[in-house]
Amino acid sequence: MEFVELGDRWLHFFMGVLWIGLLYFFNWVNSAFAPTMDAETKKKVVPELMPRALYWFRLAAGWTWITGVILMFVVYYHGPYLVEGQQQVTASTWLPAFLGLFVGFVVYDLLFKALAKQHAVAVIIWGLIAIGFGAYCREVQGFSMRATFIHVAALFGTAMAANVWMRIWPAQRRIITAIKNGEAPEAADPALAGLRSKHNTYMSLPLLLFMVAVHQDSLLRFNEGAQPYFAIAGVLLIGFAFTYLIYAKAKTVPGF
Repeated sequence: MEFVELGDRWLHFFMGVLWIGLLYFFNWVNSAFAPTMDAETKKKVVPELMPRALYWFRLAAGWTWITGVILMFVVYYHGPYLVEGQQQVTASTWLPAFLGLFVGFVVYDLLFKALAKQHAVAVIIWGLIAIGFGAYCREVQGFSMRATFIHVAALFGTAMAANVWMRIWPAQRRIITAIKNGEAPEAADPALAGLRSKHNTYMSLPLLLFMVAVHQDSLLRFNEGAQPYFAIAGVLLIGFAFTYLIYAKAKTVPGF
């Protein structure tokens, strides 16, 4: 089982690097380059570039999520890190939180559809939901600090992977087909794909920190109360602010 965990962790990180790397390419490189192409250039470039990039993008997103779930079962649900002390772990301990990952995407999806014209409000509510999910894991289910942080990361990761497969890829497929046929894509498709990709970019920074630093004392002891709420809120604010600055910088990077 140790070698299974090692191999799965290796694959999880590899697929995660591939996925998030392409995510940043789409949002900070291609988003600035694409508007510089005229219609004829787009007709040549987009059908050749985007299907290849999106193939690896959605493949990596799917496998990152699958290998991450396997790690959760091996390390937390059947390992020593889900709860603190000698408390016995049963399915009733972890199953509600695991199912909450799927419910979380449904809530996220409906939230941003319902508040499409109040996007900033939806972002704040989604951040509060993430903090509330961490509070539920810690206070109701009795998760350790480490398990609490990893489940907040999993909440974001599940929403991000679902965005790729259920929102971004279907919209991009229609966009590519339209451009290949020399037609203008439906306005809703670029808007949806771009917005959900941007959401994924913002969620990626908190996810990455929680994933790679979840065991460090500097994160586990963020505040003296030994509760995760301030740490989650702080990581969200810092991660979102840093992402905003990178978006601003990406707009100023010139081509030749």
